[in-house]
Amino acid sequence: MNKEKTKQDQLDSTHAPTVSLEAGGSEAYELDSTQTRKLLRKLDLTFNPVFMLVYLTCFLDRSNIGNVKVAGIIPDIHTTTASFSTAVSIFYATYILIEVPTTLIMKLVTPRILLSGLCIVWSLTTLFTGLIQGVAGLYVARLVLGLCEGGLMPCLNLYLSMVYNRNELGTRTAYLFSCAALSGAFGGLLAYGLLQMDGVSGFAGWRWVFIIEGLMSIVIVPVIWFGLPSNPSNAWFLNDTEKEMMRVRDAQRAEYMGNGSFDWKEVKMAFRDPKVYLSGMIQFCQDILLYGFSTFLPSILTSMGYNKLEANYLTIPVYIWGAIIFVAVAHISDKYQVRGAAIFLTNTLGIAGYILLLTVQTGGVRYFATFLCVSAVYVGPGLNLAWLNANTAPHYKRAAAIGIQQSIGNSAGIVSGQIYRTAPYVLGNSMSLGALGVAEILIAGMVLYLRKENRAKEETLMGLGSEVVRPEGRVGDEALDFKYHL
Repeated sequence: MNKEKTKQDQLDSTHAPTVSLEAGGSEAYELDSTQTRKLLRKLDLTFNPVFMLVYLTCFLDRSNIGNVKVAGIIPDIHTTTASFSTAVSIFYATYILIEVPTTLIMKLVTPRILLSGLCIVWSLTTLFTGLIQGVAGLYVARLVLGLCEGGLMPCLNLYLSMVYNRNELGTRTAYLFSCAALSGAFGGLLAYGLLQMDGVSGFAGWRWVFIIEGLMSIVIVPVIWFGLPSNPSNAWFLNDTEKEMMRVRDAQRAEYMGNGSFDWKEVKMAFRDPKVYLSGMIQFCQDILLYGFSTFLPSILTSMGYNKLEANYLTIPVYIWGAIIFVAVAHISDKYQVRGAAIFLTNTLGIAGYILLLTVQTGGVRYFATFLCVSAVYVGPGLNLAWLNANTAPHYKRAAAIGIQQSIGNSAGIVSGQIYRTAPYVLGNSMSLGALGVAEILIAGMVLYLRKENRAKEETLMGLGSEVVRPEGRVGDEALDFKYHL
């Protein structure tokens, strides 16, 4: 083992040794760290703005229901707080159903066709939500919106794995998830501005929030169509040298990606893998925070005594802080290849924040507590998803695993809509605190499980403990030289 470089060393290398490729003959290529940094910079500057813009508008269309709640939508559509909470929850009924199918068909349909089509439908749905007259219309709109938006996050994360190596995923997932935070900040600012249009053309301000944001989302469709090529390694913006470099990177993570052909065996591997379900349970706990906090933060601030306009613009610095801390933590996580500890530590900040919300009555302290809460709100679900993404192979096992994990996790949205009903939201904040506590236990369990699996593989490679590990000959992450990230 010490004399030979394992496949895993090649998978995790950011400046790979000589790699032979057959392209009309055998040629050797070497990527040094400078070349790799230049290529990554170009990939980041081209792909990430597309990912971020798409996810920002998607999350904006999803979470704006929290902004309009404090702006009078409930009496205008002649409904109750309980019925409104149901509208928030049923979004996730269709959302979780679509996640596994979309990840499995994305490569076949191609990302540009699948995601462009979904974007068109969710944009029009958001726009027409501004015209609803009753709660039934809100129910239908939220169900359709969930059906369209459910496939976006798992597909974007799957696409990331087609572009980046395992040890580069944390930071790029952070760029993506930070848009959820930025959409909250931008959504609060935009809602504050659009609510000033109250009465324009006879429409209430909350109606303009849906109409304008729906129109904004439609503009993103060409960005998806031209910005997400079916084969990232042969993207239009890469020159010939860079395309060869991408081929080298593809060869380095060949076991991670697989041969690209659909195989039901890979899908079945995902359904049999314990870490998929453990990751899903962690995601469920973390998503209790994500959906409760991002949807109801304006209402939480209103319960502190702020008016509806103040509640919207005071969300802006909170969400900006959430984006900043996520990118910083994810960068450290990538650098040291540590996922579980990063999530665990930021969750402790969230625990402190929710304790303050539940025990302190001073407005300023409670507002400060929201900054502590948001430190865990985005890091937890984002890094947990990157953790599973990096630890699952090959492609269609990873596609199914992401879909399963997201389906389990996003069912938390159903819960979040029911626990944040009445001010001062003691039930919602208490449930979020409890979810963080359970998540900490599950994260520790995941680290111990992966450490045990890594140790078993190492012992087998050294000719020891063969009776306690899986049979040899397995592919993807079950291969003996595939080391799980902790």
